[in-house]
Amino acid sequence: MTSHADPEAGAAIKAADRAHVFHSWSAQATVDPLAVAGAEGSYFWDYDGNRYLDFSSQLVNTNIGHQHPKVVAAIQEQAGRLTTLAPGFAVDVRSEAARLIAERTPGDLNKIFFTNGGAEAVENAVRMARLHTGRPKVLSTYRSYHGATAAAINLTGDPRRWPSDTASAGIVHFWGPFLYRSPFHASTEEQECERALKHLDDLIAFEGPQSIAAIILETVVGTAGILVPPPGYLTGVREICDRYGIVFILDEVMAGFGRTGAWFAADHWGVTPDLMTFAKGVNSGYVPLGGVAISEEIAETFATRSYPGGLTYSGHVLACASAVATINAMRDEKIVENAAEIGEKVIGPALRDMAERHPSVGEVRGMGVFWALELVKDKATREPLVPYGYVAGADNMPMAEFAAACKRRGLWPFVNMNRTHVVPPCTITEPEAEEGLAILDEVLAVTDAHCG
Repeated sequence: MTSHADPEAGAAIKAADRAHVFHSWSAQATVDPLAVAGAEGSYFWDYDGNRYLDFSSQLVNTNIGHQHPKVVAAIQEQAGRLTTLAPGFAVDVRSEAARLIAERTPGDLNKIFFTNGGAEAVENAVRMARLHTGRPKVLSTYRSYHGATAAAINLTGDPRRWPSDTASAGIVHFWGPFLYRSPFHASTEEQECERALKHLDDLIAFEGPQSIAAIILETVVGTAGILVPPPGYLTGVREICDRYGIVFILDEVMAGFGRTGAWFAADHWGVTPDLMTFAKGVNSGYVPLGGVAISEEIAETFATRSYPGGLTYSGHVLACASAVATINAMRDEKIVENAAEIGEKVIGPALRDMAERHPSVGEVRGMGVFWALELVKDKATREPLVPYGYVAGADNMPMAEFAAACKRRGLWPFVNMNRTHVVPPCTITEPEAEEGLAILDEVLAVTDAHCG
């Protein structure tokens, strides 16, 4: 990998960006994007010659790392052969991508509807559920993120929903299990699971089961905290859905394709939903791609009844070619197995050791290469290091200082509210993981200084 300094080029790129690019989730006058010159594997670098270990996998999507040669070659080959074709045609790489995905999804999720990303996958899964059941309501948890399009942002439970919340969009939020900050006053995982399921069952009774089309859950909650469900919870939700004829949707946009050390996070609990959304890791975002895996029963609803939804770029051939290459590379190079091993042997033990030594680390949770450190002011009271919600200025200073200290040392972190997530590529090596963890251990002194 090369990272030759060229500050003049970097300055020109940043100037053009600031003149013309409108950035997501940002106040445009204050955003200061890093001009990136290149990337390879677990690293990327800027025009000043600084190299960063990518502990964020960009937006938790570069599961096979940057510039995987087999995937780059597949995109190049496909571009030379056929660049685009409308969704209504049968194309070899589209069919093969669908087959490879269906081969790995649980149960009978054998039909694949392709989208351009995760939010569109959620939009279409919800539409399918409503049409299949003839019911209007969809239930989702408060600690969740499902995308930024109209229905997806209302399904989202975290504060990114607030500016776009239309309140009565047929969506009802409920509390999912989170023992560390239990809304159910639980003290064990068993209590948390039992009480969370009882809460959901009660809510359904008061909302009216006959009005509820679907329950959507992130199998392992992603940006809202890396919340691993307690044993029995997902099977309990599956049973509740079966009892009331509710469609069970699992959102695997972030958790899927190796992130948790399995092809899909649902594999850890042996649960099969009716619909499953995916994106991100299906091709590491090399070309935009997402989709919905559909059960036989729901697919049959649209066997002779037209499905009223579609996208110009559904199953785009370049994206599908990159997905085929990605899935084959993950299989051949045992990338999913690597994620599981690195999580179990390197990341998990190191983070738990940090929790013992750093007063600002309230909890460690995760699996595979999908981990979070809950940062607090006080371990006894569990007061978050920064307030809940999107905060700026003095309130967010501890986390801003933490992120800046990581970057100065060559580590690119994933930071959200009072948490830092450890989410490197599934291809990360043991020495690379140890390098990043050593920097993280050092930088936690910054957050420790804010403890009471």
